[in-house]
Amino acid sequence: MTNTIDFTKSFESVKSLMEMQAATITKSVELQKKAGEDLAAFFKTEAEKAKELKTPEDVVKFNVEANTTLFELLKAQGEAFTELAKSASEEAMAEVSKLTK
Repeated sequence: MTNTIDFTKSFESVKSLMEMQAATITKSVELQKKAGEDLAAFFKTEAEKAKELKTPEDVVKFNVEANTTLFELLKAQGEAFTELAKSASEEAMAEVSKLTK
């Protein structure tokens, strides 16, 4: 019994996977750029707020609020990267499963 290998199907799958990789890398770079811009804007805003601090209580309140905001920003950025990784993985696995059929 001889199995015929469909090279066209394999080539198309590899091509599709490479296109997915390129798209994922592009999205990752865009997310990194946005994350950097968001962090820069955050620190610029917080530096301006810090200029207005007058009392030790102001400093403590500012510090708590700034750290809470920073944590939420970093959390959102992490979730965005996680979602990108998850969707890219699912797309790649769907493409690989086509190869085995």
